[in-house]
Amino acid sequence: MTQHTRTVGSRQWPVAAPFLVVAATVTSLAAQPAPDSAALTASIDALARDRGVEVAVAARRLDAAVAFARRDEVVFHAASTMKVPVMIELYRQAVEGRVPLDMPVPVVNEFRSMVDGSPFALSAEDDSEPTLYAALGQSRPARELCELMITRSSNLATNLLIDRLGVERIQETVERLGGAGMTVRRKLEDGKAYEQGLSNTTTARGLAALMEAIASGRAVSPAASREMVEILTRQAFRDGIPAGLPPGTVVAHKTGEISSVNHDAAIVFGPHPHVLVVLVRGRDAAVREPVIAEVARRVHAVLARP
Repeated sequence: MTQHTRTVGSRQWPVAAPFLVVAATVTSLAAQPAPDSAALTASIDALARDRGVEVAVAARRLDAAVAFARRDEVVFHAASTMKVPVMIELYRQAVEGRVPLDMPVPVVNEFRSMVDGSPFALSAEDDSEPTLYAALGQSRPARELCELMITRSSNLATNLLIDRLGVERIQETVERLGGAGMTVRRKLEDGKAYEQGLSNTTTARGLAALMEAIASGRAVSPAASREMVEILTRQAFRDGIPAGLPPGTVVAHKTGEISSVNHDAAIVFGPHPHVLVVLVRGRDAAVREPVIAEVARRVHAVLARP
């Protein structure tokens, strides 16, 4: 197969590989422990202690019944990893004809709190993707909003899509795909909900199940899953899992960051493709992101073996 490339930032990433995984037979969730899993567990625990952070990991080979998990049922604030189920639900409703991908969505910056319906707005200064705010009063296709939500982690695009899709439907899809542990309760920056402890949360296991559903073509349909993989390969923030992998490794992934956590959830391509989720809590991003990269390096060294 000819390997095409796509430029992301200053780097080119092959895009042919994702289609190989979607077409592959993905093994059951009931996988056998990875080789040297005890040593890998001890290594990751030592890294977490040394850096003063909490780490949760879920990983699974997609071409063999091999998995690794450490604290994968511990609940973390989801940060922007909750945008993965929003994307899945968008494609599900697109297939059903509810929200076509080319449907124009009015760009507004007023949303309603889930607590009392009072209005709130987002800040361009606090959003990792500020350019969408220049389109207020205009419309953008749902497909474009999804691209911004995943590749640039736009909070504004996320809230616009959640308003169209419905939180309840997003959560129903999470549960149908076996993503228990990922809980999508509210739109982003709903301050009143946050004050009442109503946050979007995830576990490494739940998020890994959603990434595996995309990789296997089960998330919605094989065609929709291929499109979602393509979007994930265009991720602009590459300091987590990709930074710990061999140069040229193709990674389809979604990051998440708030003041207390950094996460990354990935489909890692290569001779032995695998899903990998790393959640880190504590310290600051300057500590947490290198931990994600180092965990990815150590897990990849085990799962990439023949």
